[in-house]
Formats: sequence, structure tokens, C-alpha cells
Amino acid sequence: MYQYSDFDHDYIRQRVGIFREQVDRRIAGVLTEDEFKPLRLQNGVYLQLHAYMLRVAIPYGTLNSRQMRRLAMIAGRWDRGYGHFSTRQNIQFNWIKLEDVGDILDALADVNMHAIQTSGNCIRNVTADHFAGAAGDEVEDPRITAELLRQWSTGHPEFAFLPRKFKIAVTGAAHDRAVTAFHDIGIVICQNNAGDTGYKIIIGGGLGRTPIIGSVLREFLPKADLLPYLESVLHIYNRHGRRDNKYKARIKILVQELGIDKARAEIDSYFETISDQFQGVPIDIMSRIKESFAPPAFEQAAAYDLGYDLSLSQALSDWVDSNTHPHRDDRHVIVSISLKTPGQTPGDASADQMRVIADLAERYAYDEIRISHEQNVILPHVPKQHLPVLYRALQDAGLASANIGQISDIIACPGMDYCALATARSVPIAQQIARRFGDLKTERHIGPLKIKISGCINACGHHHVGHIGILGLDRAGVENYQITLGGDGSEDAALGDRTGPGFSANALLPAIETILDIYLDHRLNPDEDFLACYRRIGMKPFKKALYPLTQKTAA
Repeated sequence: MYQYSDFDHDYIRQRVGIFREQVDRRIAGVLTEDEFKPLRLQNGVYLQLHAYMLRVAIPYGTLNSRQMRRLAMIAGRWDRGYGHFSTRQNIQFNWIKLEDVGDILDALADVNMHAIQTSGNCIRNVTADHFAGAAGDEVEDPRITAELLRQWSTGHPEFAFLPRKFKIAVTGAAHDRAVTAFHDIGIVICQNNAGDTGYKIIIGGGLGRTPIIGSVLREFLPKADLLPYLESVLHIYNRHGRRDNKYKARIKILVQELGIDKARAEIDSYFETISDQFQGVPIDIMSRIKESFAPPAFEQAAAYDLGYDLSLSQALSDWVDSNTHPHRDDRHVIVSISLKTPGQTPGDASADQMRVIADLAERYAYDEIRISHEQNVILPHVPKQHLPVLYRALQDAGLASANIGQISDIIACPGMDYCALATARSVPIAQQIARRFGDLKTERHIGPLKIKISGCINACGHHHVGHIGILGLDRAGVENYQITLGGDGSEDAALGDRTGPGFSANALLPAIETILDIYLDHRLNPDEDFLACYRRIGMKPFKKALYPLTQKTAA
């Protein structure tokens, strides 16, 4: 993984020192909250319902055991013993005190971590495929590009005060695990007919109150043109993006207003004026970045047949079946550690659990850890012979739920339990669903299914792209939950369709049961998953079962 240079260290320490002074001035009353707000947001500090929250950057979701142990220390010393991994591959500490922020940031800086640009109207943490460097369908490790973009965008003066926040995702694989179609910029590493490696550029995707699937801006962009081309995109956005209405300020709205052809013409025109001035990324910088992502010495692992181990333990066999993924080297597997034990808060990990993950990564997985946008933890390179002992250690830590990709592997935002913007609860709803359907037999019977829950229209829980999406809203002081079906964040991107009127909190679980009953009744066979079934039969049978009185009236 990337190691900070002397410049990186100095830059972060200077930022910490400056923010310490700003915090002291706020505590002393020299700065008002309105004056302090843009300063704290630039350093990842939010004011939530009950306390300040610090969002720590985990660039492209990659960290090592030392960094994970530091996060555990922060959780135990300055928070309430846990952290929350988010859909931006970051971690959030929800109960910090403002006077402790400087010490926390210094502690992070000691292990090459920070909270810069995790909030505010800037280029946020660049995300990537959580199987980067390990998946067999990968053209190139997307973290190389993501790190280049991190260095380019951090502290860039033109991108510090954009019309609105700006999110970039990168994937290098055929199967899109980075949700690129729903980012301000999605980057897909690809090859042209001549075999050259470059980028497919997607623009103007996003969720929130105006969900939009991104449009293809360039089918193939040469690698050397990436930075000046993205600078052209940001320049046009900075010039034309709305600043009078934050709800219409995202680049997706600008692209919709201009149309993709006019937006492309504006961007290409500006690109032509600056491309000749760009001398390319210095060779030494690019070489250093590439070397940082050299794969581990896979040949150290011996070939291993898991058959005997799996025959001795059905629990291990179930876990391997759901929580491991084929690796590009057949002596290894990719392991997903579920942070979705039924009944627990999705994405939360205790300090003790973080330490266990750090120890296991160091001992059995080449000291590499990833955070997925689905709020789970990934060990990307695990020799097969270590799986039995790894599984037993995860069992002891309460981290061995065999539910990756199943109904209880729910994405949920913090909702009204923490967030000042939320209009309904998310976490209790996720817990109820997981408790109801989260036993192994039921989950295996239902099959792969992605449920995503948001507590407001900002869609931090990605409900628009859930196979079943749930949006919590306030209706005259009462929580009301809208349901969508058929969403998909992969390369087959689709927005979910609303079933109809929303449901009360008490009626929501029966509604989910009804949806699942219709699916199980209509699927062709156990191999037809929910999304495939929905695409085949459409909304009609679900709507008819959910709203029988309405259907009779309409008839």
C-alpha cells in the first residue's frame, strides 16, 4: 500500500496544527458556529444530533494492521468503544468531544491517516473496488489510479470550494463493485481494440433526492490524459454549477440541464486549451505509486485442498461458501468479514473486533485490509490453508456471520439515531429485518438479495440501488417507509421502482415478508435470484399483493 512521503507527513502535521488553533478559538467563543462550520467540515468534523462526529479517510478503502489498531485505540480512548464503517469506505466516530479532535488527528497522522476532505464541497475520499489487486476479472489495480487522484485533488485550490461535494469511484474489473454509475465521476479501467489500457469516463451519476444513472462521457480516454481531462470536468462544473440552490448544485443536475452532448463539448473544448500544457505525471512519482501496490509474494502460499476441512465442519463450509470469493491466484481466496451480525448495527465494529481483524490480517493475510462500500471488512489475500483457523478466530470475536450478499447483509445509514438530517430510523429497521430473516436456513432459501436502507432522501444508505430499497420519511410526525424494487449498483445499473404508498414502521416488516413470498412463489427455480425474478415478472404481482384494496378499487 502507499507509504507517505516527507511532503505528505509535513502537509498533514501542518493541517492538524492549523485546525487545533481553530478548535481552540471555537471553544473560547472567538469563532461562532457559523464561522467554524466550514473550517471543521474541511477537516471531517460534523455536528450530529448528540455529539460531534469525526469522519476519517480510508483512501480507496485500503489500510493495514497498524492503522486498524490505531482506529481501535481511538474508538476506545475518545469514543464509546466502537467505530462505524461507512458506504464511502471511511470510518466515523460518532461520540467525540471537540476538545479532543486535535489529539485524535495527531494520533491518526502517526500512522499515515487523516480526515482531510472527508466532508465539505470538495473532492471527497476517492473510492475503489474493494477486491482491488485480488480479483481475477481485473484489468488493472484501480488503487493506482485512485492514489494518483488523491494526490492530485488533495488541497487543490480550485477544487476546495466547489458548488457541492464531488465523489469519484474507480474500478478496474469487468464486474462493477465500485458503483461507478452513481458517482459524480465514475472511472472504469478498460482496454481498447488495440490492447491499450485507458479509461471509460462516466459523469453525472448520483443518488439523493434526484437519483440519476451517470452518462458515458468518454468511451476510451488514454491514461496520459486523465488528469487534464478531469481538471476540465471540474473547471466546467466550477464555472457553470449552481451555487444559489444546494439541492440543484451537484454536477448531475448541470449535466441534465446542458445535456450530455453539450456538456461533453464544453469539457472537450477546455481540455484542448490545457492538454498541451500538461507535461504528464513525473516518472518518479508514477513509479513510486505503482510500486506501492505491488502484489504480495503469492508464491509463498502452498497449494491447498480445503475439501477435508470443509467435510469436518458444516459451519465452516457455509461460511466459505458465502464469505469467500475466488482470487486471481488459486492458492488464495478473498475473505469478506461481515459486520452485519443479525441484530447488530450494520457497519459497526468494536475496538476489540478491530484489533482481532488487525491481528488476523497481519498473521494470515499479508497485512492488507480493505473496507467495502457495503460496510464490511475484506482480507483480500488469504492463503487457503489459513481459512479454518481464521474462521475460528472470527467466531470467537463475533465476526463469523455467513451472510455476505444475503438478506441480513444490509446497508443502512445511521438514520435518526445519530444524523441531524435524518427523518426516520434506519438501524432499528435493519435490525428487525435481519432478526426476522437472518437465520442461515432462511437466508439460504431466499438466496442473494441486497437490502439498502436510508433514513432520509439524501440516500446515504444507497436505497435507490437496493434489490429492495427502503427510504424512511417523516409524514406529519410519523415515520413512513417507501419501498423500491429492482435497483442495481453494478455494471447493469438500475434505479429501483417505487411499489406505491409508504408503510408505517409496524407495517414495514409484513410488507417485506409479502415481497419475499411473491418472489419465492414466482421464481423459476432456486437459482433464479430476486433481481433476476423481478426483472422477469415486473412490479405488477408485488403491487397487487402489497396493496390489495387499492388493486380491487382500481379494478
